[in-house]
Amino acid sequence: MTDFKGRASPFARLQDWYHSPLGLEVARIETICVQQLLSNTFGYFLVQLGVIETFREALASSRIRYRVLMPCEQTPCQGWPGIVAEATALPLASDGIDAILLPHTLDFTEDPLAVLREVERVLIPEGRVIILGFNALSIWGLWGLILGVRGRVPWCGRFRTSSQVEEWLSVLGFAIEVRERILFCPPFRRLLGQRCAPVESFGRRFWPLLGGVYVIRAVKRVATLTPLRPSWSRRRAILGSGAVEPTTRGTGHA
Repeated sequence: MTDFKGRASPFARLQDWYHSPLGLEVARIETICVQQLLSNTFGYFLVQLGVIETFREALASSRIRYRVLMPCEQTPCQGWPGIVAEATALPLASDGIDAILLPHTLDFTEDPLAVLREVERVLIPEGRVIILGFNALSIWGLWGLILGVRGRVPWCGRFRTSSQVEEWLSVLGFAIEVRERILFCPPFRRLLGQRCAPVESFGRRFWPLLGGVYVIRAVKRVATLTPLRPSWSRRRAILGSGAVEPTTRGTGHA
């Protein structure tokens, strides 16, 4: 894991932060976005990898039949099946999962590309991955640099840009279906909620790249090989039985 201050693991600290006033408001906004992306995502198996408590409401509203919580450390998973697993070595069969939710999982893991490789392995062809991450090119990203709060959650994680994550996905054969950015307000609890609604609307319209959180939904594409007929078969089909044989010009013969 990345070097974090404090004894608690990064995912435990992130989960605790989601219970803070600021974290609760962020969770509310993120949950709405995840619900929208899951509303037209179908299948049998949905896995959430990382923090597990925050997005229960979004998963409960999903049309996917079976939902599995997969924390990266030992923690109670009340109500739903839970499997503790390393994000870079998922105990899942290849090509068996319909959708995976990564709520800031890439922000708090040492090797995010290895996590995405595992996601690609376990997803079925045309399976979806939904990724939430803190945007480095935003007020939230600058907050940690200017005020030196990198030891605090969530700034103790590693913020990235959505373009970097999209590049990783592209290398692994994913196609981007949806890209959104949310949280245009500064990271103050009193500025979020209804007070921040005009800023959110203005930000989405005029500076959409600067949202504090990026949200990506990507689909796993699998290249298929199209069998080609032998060249002699194609030539015979071109000539056909009804084709007219060429004539010799200047001989007087048909």
